[in-house]
Amino acid sequence: MIYNSDKEAIDALHKKNDELLNEIKKAIYGQDDIIKQVLISIFSQGHCLLIGVPGLAKTLLVNTISNVLGLDYSRIQFTPDLMPSDIIGTEILDRDKEFKFLKGPIFANIVLADEINRTPPKTQSALLEAMQEKSVTASGNHFVLDKPFFVLATQNPIEQEGTYPLPEAQLDRFMFSLWLDYPKFDDELTIVRNTTSSFHVELKTIISKEEILDFQNIIRKIPVNDNVLKYAVNLASKTRPGTELAPAVTNNYLKWGAGPRASQYLILGAKTHAALNGRYSPDIDDVKAVAVPILRHRIIKNYKAEAENISVDDIISQLLK
Repeated sequence: MIYNSDKEAIDALHKKNDELLNEIKKAIYGQDDIIKQVLISIFSQGHCLLIGVPGLAKTLLVNTISNVLGLDYSRIQFTPDLMPSDIIGTEILDRDKEFKFLKGPIFANIVLADEINRTPPKTQSALLEAMQEKSVTASGNHFVLDKPFFVLATQNPIEQEGTYPLPEAQLDRFMFSLWLDYPKFDDELTIVRNTTSSFHVELKTIISKEEILDFQNIIRKIPVNDNVLKYAVNLASKTRPGTELAPAVTNNYLKWGAGPRASQYLILGAKTHAALNGRYSPDIDDVKAVAVPILRHRIIKNYKAEAENISVDDIISQLLK
C-alpha cells in the first residue's frame, strides 16, 4: 500500500485497528485490553507471554488474531520430552537418498508456544534465536523466517509441578507479559450461551501480511520528543536498585531491575499505542499505557517484598506515580 505521507499511513492504521478490534471481539469476549496489547505487540514487532488459568481462550485468541490478520499460524504444545528439533525442524533422508531439511512449526508468522514452561531450558532456548534474530540455524544452515514473525507463549500459573521457570534471558525477549483474568459475569454469560449452541462466527481477514509490514516500518519512523524518551529511560532506570535514580520503593523491595531492552520496548510500545489511536507522536501517557506489561517480567522482587505480600504491579504503579 502506498501512502502520500506517514500521517496518512497512521490514519489508515487507526482505521484498520478499529476494524481488527471489532472483528476479533466477535469471537473473543471480555478480553478487550488483552486484545489491544497483543495488537500493539504485533505492530511493534514484539512477542507476548500470556499468563492465565485454563479456559480463558488463550489459544482461541491466537487463532482468531491469525485469521483476521491473514497470517500463517502454528501451535507447539510444550511437554517435558519435547526436543529442539521438534520446534526448528530436522533433516530426513528422501527417496533419492539425499538429506533434506524438514521445516518445523517455528516456520510460521504466528507461533503459539503453549505452556512453554513445561519443557526443559534446552528446548526453551530453541526459541531464543528465532525470537531475537527472526532466523534459525539447523544442521549448519541458516534460515531466515518469514515476516512478520510473532511468538505468543502461554503459561499456567496454577500448576507448578513438572514445570521449568523461563530463564531471565528468554523472559527479556518477550515485549509483554499479559495476565488474563476471569471474564465478567455478562461476558461469561455470552461465552456460555454462544459456545453451547449452534452459534458460529465467520471471521473476515481485515489486513494483509504486506500491510502489516508497511505499518511496522511506519511506526519505526514516528518521531518521539526528547521528554518522552527521557521519561521512558528514567522509568526503566528507576527499577534498578542501588543506582542513583532508584527511589526508596525500588531499594526496599527489588533485587533486580529492568535492562535497556525495557527502555526500547517502552518507546516502541508508546509509538504503536499512539498510532493505533490515531496520533502522530507519542506522549508520556502512551508510555504509561504500556509500562506495566513491559516491566512486570523484567524486575525481580526481594525477600522483603515477598514477606510483605507486595506485588510487582504494586511496585510499578508506585514508580509510575
